[in-house]
This record gives sequence, C-alpha cells and structure tokens, in this order.
Amino acid sequence: MQVPPIFMELPLEDQAQELRVYLKGLGAEISEEKSPKGIEDDLHKIIVIPTERAENLILAFCEKLTKAPGYKLGFVCLKALWLLFQSLPDESPMRYHVYYHIIQIARNVDQVKAVYGGIQQLKQQFASLPPSNEQMQKLLRLLHEVLLSCKQGEQAAAVMVELLGTLLDPLLALKPVKFLEGELIHDLLLVFVKDKLPGYLHFYQHHKEFVEHQLGLNHEQNMKKMRLLTFMQLAETNPEMSFDTIQEELQISEDEVESFIIDVLKTKLVRARMDQAGRKVLISSTMHRTFGRPQWMQLRDLLAAWKVNLTGVQEGMKSVAAAQMELAVKNKAVINH
Repeated sequence: MQVPPIFMELPLEDQAQELRVYLKGLGAEISEEKSPKGIEDDLHKIIVIPTERAENLILAFCEKLTKAPGYKLGFVCLKALWLLFQSLPDESPMRYHVYYHIIQIARNVDQVKAVYGGIQQLKQQFASLPPSNEQMQKLLRLLHEVLLSCKQGEQAAAVMVELLGTLLDPLLALKPVKFLEGELIHDLLLVFVKDKLPGYLHFYQHHKEFVEHQLGLNHEQNMKKMRLLTFMQLAETNPEMSFDTIQEELQISEDEVESFIIDVLKTKLVRARMDQAGRKVLISSTMHRTFGRPQWMQLRDLLAAWKVNLTGVQEGMKSVAAAQMELAVKNKAVINH
C-alpha cells in the first residue's frame, strides 16, 4: 500500500527549505538556499500560503496557477484554488480574489458548472463579507463572458441582469443624497430625476436666486436638459407623438419642433423617425429616464420572451433535423432496393 506524503512537525522555516529543495528538483527556477530576506520571501518564491500574513502571497499563488498550461495541469490548479477558497475564513477579503481566479481557470478547463451555481449561490458564498460594488461588477462581467463562451445563455442573461442592478443603483437612495432631504438642492434634484418641464419652471419661478446665483446654473441650459428629459419620459409611453403635442409639452414654437427632434436624435438617447408630412414622430426605442421597479419588470418580461423564443427555435431545429434524418433514411432504402 502506498503511503501518502505528509508534512512532519517542523518549524515553518525548515518546511520552506524542504519545499525549496523539492521544487528545485522538479525544475522550478528557484535557489535551494534560504532567502536572506526571511521566510516571507521564501514563501513568495515557492508559493506556499501562510496562515494569516501577506495577502500578496495569495494573489501571487492565484496568478501563477491561472497561467498554468494544459487541461490536466489546469484541472489540478482549479482543485487547489477551490480548496484554498473553501479553507479561507468567511470574513476574509481574499476569498473574492481567489474566486475570481477560480472562474478564470474553470473557463480554461470547461468546469464552470462545478464552481458557479447561479446568482443566489454566489451571494451566499460572500454573505459574511460582500465584495465592493466595483469588485462585484468586475466579477459579474467575467462571469457573463465565461458563461457566454460556455453556451450557457440563460445563466449569462441572469448575470447581466444582476450586473445592471449594480450599475443602476438609484441616485436618490444614496445616503449623502438622502441627508439633503428638505433642502432646496434636494428638491431641484427631484425635479431633474422625475419631473417634467412645467415642474422645473415652477421651481425656477419661486427660487430664481437659488438656481442662478447660489448654484450658478444656467437657466437656458437647464431648460434644454429638461425638454430632453421630458421628451424621453413621454417617449416611454407614446410610440407616436404629434408635432402639436411636442410643441405643447415642451413649450416651444412650431418652427422649433423639427430642429428639436433632430437634436434629440443626435444624442442617440431616443431612436425615432420623423414624419414631416404627417407632422408626427414615430418612436422605436428610448433610454429610460429612471430605472425603477417597472423597468425591471419590463426587462424581466423581455428576457422571459427571449427565452421562450429561443426554446421555440431550438425545438424547430430539432424537428428539421429529424425530418432530414428521416428523409435520408428513406432515400437510402430506395437506393438499396
């Protein structure tokens, strides 16, 4: 019976020395001699993870394993990082970095399903210490790319929805903004986020001094922005708008309507076609002015419809393939006879 190798009860420095000799014998480009800089430098060179010290050693370990060539070696590296990930304390900030490299290696060895089980599982893994918003965005972008490359379209779509959620956090929910509730600056922010042009004009008429002198804002520029925001909000629920409606809602003259529409189309925030003969605008799509629960519900419905359509296409392709196979069998039988 083969006895598995074990570590003897030796001081950490002596263990590092033995590992140096062992790895040198395997062809590693390191010296067998102890480093004069101490154990940290030894560990960094042989990539052994200390219990508590030096997060940079863990990063170096992950980066080296990520670069391992070949499927077999990559698979071994994946198992090593997965064991490291599971052994780190739930409160360790290094768990995120290890997991990020795990996903990279899993893509190379086609083992993504083994380490990623969905958004909810991902959140549970980091429940004790969630990554920062920037870290989560980076991880979700990688996951989306990896899942697409592995032909897991449904999982990739779920990751994209989650990523959008991290990018579109409501401005008004931020603590520094909520702290300003009751102040004029907060009221003006609400106007730009939710209100239409008449709401801005009402605020400006009552707080002209505040807008122009205390904030130093240009009223004409504010009007231009509010007209654009108002048009976008109207376009969300009106696929067709007459010139008269635009003129009334945006408080512009008849001669200004066409030039305003052209300016809107240049921003690429709205896709539309102008029917000059019919004096109307046909809206094909628009960016949402705000992204709240109704927009999430709409996005969910769109993704659900997309999934159903893909399923229909897949079933249709199966039917076509089956019919072709059946025809080929019949033709072969006729030829044989």
